Amino acid sequence: MLNQLELESRQRDLLLRLQVRRPLGLWSLRLVVARPLGEQRLQLFGELKGWAYGASSGLQLDTMRVSPDAPVGTGDLIWAAVMAWALETTPCRRARLLAIRDDERQHRRLVRYFQSRGFRTARELNAAAWDLPLRMVWGGAGALMVGDCEEVQRRAIRRWRQSAA
Repeated sequence: MLNQLELESRQRDLLLRLQVRRPLGLWSLRLVVARPLGEQRLQLFGELKGWAYGASSGLQLDTMRVSPDAPVGTGDLIWAAVMAWALETTPCRRARLLAIRDDERQHRRLVRYFQSRGFRTARELNAAAWDLPLRMVWGGAGALMVGDCEEVQRRAIRRWRQSAA
């Protein structure tokens, strides 16, 4: 599936690139979507960073950015490609992420966005002592959300392909 998504992105004049490292037995990943602007230059439209360990719930997604001037469907391409990579390369079948709570209004938007992608809130990370380890991993408080990689991928592929129509 990842190869198919790369081919589809090229047909839309986009580059889909995945950078994976394996420090300490973990997978560290960065996926980018860009447009070539000549021989040595790219216009970056979006990226997602994360890491994974060898367990069914081992995919941890950290940072996702999509430029306001990105082509329609860029975010969906990113979601689809990351999930395809996880399903094809790792034992991960569920992904986790944090809808950070810096600002209440923005937090609600993030939760709705992630829910539309197939994630559900597993628990809230707040100021409790037992939340401290996870807050250190994720860098703050918020809604810890979990998604089934196949479901997230299915939704993202459907949206990605609809955006071409």
